[in-house]
Amino acid sequence: MTVIEARVHRSSARNARLAFILTAVIVGLLSAVVAASSIHPILAVFVGALIGVPLGGLAWLLVRIWPVLRLLWWWTPEIGITTLLGVCWVQLVNHTSTLVTLLVVALVVGVPAAVPVSRRFLAAWTWCLVVRHRLRVCFAQFIIANQSGSLPLILWARPTPVGERVWVYLRPGLSLADLEGRLDRIAVACHASTALIERASDRNAAYLRFDIKRREVLTAQVGSPLVDVIDLDTPATERIPATVPTALDLPDIDAPTVTLPTQQGRPAAKKPPATTANGSKPAAASSAVEDDVSDWI
Repeated sequence: MTVIEARVHRSSARNARLAFILTAVIVGLLSAVVAASSIHPILAVFVGALIGVPLGGLAWLLVRIWPVLRLLWWWTPEIGITTLLGVCWVQLVNHTSTLVTLLVVALVVGVPAAVPVSRRFLAAWTWCLVVRHRLRVCFAQFIIANQSGSLPLILWARPTPVGERVWVYLRPGLSLADLEGRLDRIAVACHASTALIERASDRNAAYLRFDIKRREVLTAQVGSPLVDVIDLDTPATERIPATVPTALDLPDIDAPTVTLPTQQGRPAAKKPPATTANGSKPAAASSAVEDDVSDWI
């Protein structure tokens, strides 16, 4: 079983050397400059070397063991839960008898497993822990990463009614478009039916959100209050069928008659016919009634 890949191992060794050189040189020069104001410049150089080299070695150590620290960080929830259970077990064994110990363990394990609400709660959060590692496997196995082999950060996961929702922060080398074409493989790796992905922030394209779907919640049958309205004692032949209009029958609707208002006792102008006797369309007429010049004299 490969814990740390060879590519990551080589990359960490190269980064550790660079961290040592940069830290030792920068810290050494700054220390020598500060020390030169109080002592001889030659002695200041030795003082800078004495300060810069140890700090460079510390930087080399941190960068070199970073893959191991990152691996421990990935498994922090599992390590914390296992440690807590171990401490509780030791305290229980040391302070109670065997019968009481077995009874407490049976209650702690049996009651959550027997109650449906607690059982679903524990199963949902267990899948959240599992899907974080499955997504990390997807990034390491078949999703393109950068040359240094740094994987995206799996930030947080929580259960949803259909599965899990996971927030991921991408490293340089990946984008949303690179992941959209691999959603079917991600669903297979996460033991789910489908997987969706979208941006979790409008300002940062590296902040994404995965929705892992395992179940369908819209297939359940729900009761309708209309069933209680139906009288089952009434024969089916005497029931009034409910007719639902499917279309609008325009010929059966009478066109309303519109009467235009009159002006100064004169009737409104009649609407010209749509066509003339020879079939041609008449010239367009003004819809407004012409004013009588005598009214203005």
